[in-house]
Amino acid sequence: MPTQIVMDHTGDSRTYFDAKDVQARANAEARFKKLVARGFTAAVRTQAGEVTRVTAFDPNAEETLFFPRLVGG
Repeated sequence: MPTQIVMDHTGDSRTYFDAKDVQARANAEARFKKLVARGFTAAVRTQAGEVTRVTAFDPNAEETLFFPRLVGG
């Protein structure tokens, strides 16, 4: 089942969705676009320990990771 993992200062949160369910897929795509618009970097895990940055929603990706923008100071 595809998973969206959002990393933040508290750890991570996971949202699972059924890619065959039209409404669930639409909600996941909306979440993807919202997070990217807020400055998160989206990446898809390609192999154990490897990720590739993505800019478009892929409902068939097993795991999509969202990393927050780094803040320096």
